[in-house]
Amino acid sequence: MMQQTTEIDIATEADIPELCSLLDSLFSQEAEFSPDHAAQTRGLGMIIKNPAVGHILLARHAGRIVAMVNLLYTVSTALGERVVLLEDMVVTATERGRGTGSQLLQAAIDFARRQGCKRITLLTDSDNTAAQHFYRKHGFTLSSMIPLRLSLE
Repeated sequence: MMQQTTEIDIATEADIPELCSLLDSLFSQEAEFSPDHAAQTRGLGMIIKNPAVGHILLARHAGRIVAMVNLLYTVSTALGERVVLLEDMVVTATERGRGTGSQLLQAAIDFARRQGCKRITLLTDSDNTAAQHFYRKHGFTLSSMIPLRLSLE
């Protein structure tokens, strides 16, 4: 079987409908979120239109988006440097286990370095052991910090 060529690109506004479909599958499995195309379209647009906020990287096979990841920038006063929050890493079900996610994650890590970022932080569901294994395989470690949230709605 011939390996497909994976193209890694920065998302554009034209990619938003396909990205919303990917987010549907991600948010359907996450405990705290559910799919909402209007909200997803707004959020994706806010990132894509403002590179100072972040970048969305995507993987394509034969022109079709098969994976995505968001990189959202902030500053760490502890480091005195730019850092990144990695969010919405999702690979289509048909591409999982084929190396596409690993290729996209490595591209995201390299991209963050080129943006001057000194740390990547991410959250994953506490019961998503497959995702935790995936990220550990790529050098991520558990933090002693725990996430807390306050909804402002």
